[in-house]
Amino acid sequence: MALTDVEIRSAKPRDSIYKLSDAQGLQLWVMPNGSKLWRLAYRFAGKQKPLAIGTYPAVSLLEARRKRDEAKALLASGVDPGQQKKLDKLTKAISTATTFEAVAEEFIDKKIRERKADSTISKNRYYLELAYPFIGTRPVAEIKAAEVLAVLKHLERRGTLETAKRVRATIGAVIRYAIATTRAESDPTTALAGAIVAPHVKHRAAILDPVAFGGLLRVIDSYDGQPTTKAALNLLALLFPRPGELRQACWREFDLGNRIWIIPAARTKMRREHEVPLPRQAIEILESLRLIVGRSELLFPGFGMSGGQGRKVAPKPISENTLNGALRRLGYSKEQMSAHGFRSTASTLLNASRRFSPDAIENALAHQDANAIRRAYNRGNSWDERVVMAQWWADYLDRLKAGGEVVAFLARPEQS
Repeated sequence: MALTDVEIRSAKPRDSIYKLSDAQGLQLWVMPNGSKLWRLAYRFAGKQKPLAIGTYPAVSLLEARRKRDEAKALLASGVDPGQQKKLDKLTKAISTATTFEAVAEEFIDKKIRERKADSTISKNRYYLELAYPFIGTRPVAEIKAAEVLAVLKHLERRGTLETAKRVRATIGAVIRYAIATTRAESDPTTALAGAIVAPHVKHRAAILDPVAFGGLLRVIDSYDGQPTTKAALNLLALLFPRPGELRQACWREFDLGNRIWIIPAARTKMRREHEVPLPRQAIEILESLRLIVGRSELLFPGFGMSGGQGRKVAPKPISENTLNGALRRLGYSKEQMSAHGFRSTASTLLNASRRFSPDAIENALAHQDANAIRRAYNRGNSWDERVVMAQWWADYLDRLKAGGEVVAFLARPEQS
């Protein structure tokens, strides 16, 4: 029998929930605290489910029946009204966050949940914060190319051309995310290609002459600063990883018995695990380093002062400026050598030696081949060559450091 308003108003709470039924599955749940809740009992895919419709008297009997009929219509068309309600709620929540800054913060949160590198997240935040004063409060769907151009021109006038290029790319990524989440329809940044002065590409400084590089190795050996910094510089020369991969290295990544360092995918530029063979010289440095840092999980922990009690190991690695700063103290300017430059040195001299295949050298540098099949094949087939190359390179650096005659590079034998 259908409910009436009089019955609903006169329903008193009891010690436990009880239900008053209307027609076609509509129910009023009377709660012990006196609240009266509308629910629709329905079946979908063979399962009994309740659908929350609202609270009486905010939702009247007439309104509850209208919502019941809407839910029944969805059921008739094969749609679960409970799932549709959740979808509608989510769509509404998304649609209300329409400013560029709100969408950008969602975009950053998505990157965090995707476990992107901390450095990537930080850079994205930095570029977006440069844009917020100009377009942060603008509805993302209404942003025009001219507004983005104003951001880029401001950065161009400051002379930060590379930053302007990256800000444009990051703004575009946020707007494309807005398009994917139905809050925008077009990306105005695509029309701005070539709108500002192109940045001059400046390669990181590196010493490419073997004799001069031997001089650097001797100077590093004389370094009288932190022994961990000296070890890091020597490992950069021996293993030529990206500086950030080395700075943040943890002992659990090293298997000294099997002479291998496995850099986890989360810390590599290409987001794939990278294996580094360890020559004898690197093993010796690592064993000495272990004695210096003790129980630290990090190979290169930063150091802080502790209330006059001396140094204590900090939970964070050395800063990104530590290694470049050490090179400056050793007398090398930023135009002469950089921490990243050890990679260029290794690439240049290994290729010039003509002893090893270009694939082995590229794999050692963790560069990514554009061809996925070729990339997988070469990665698997160059490991043995890379092990030999790692020890040859370490021995070669010993000869350079000793200041002896540089051994002439050999022509690479013909490949059969």
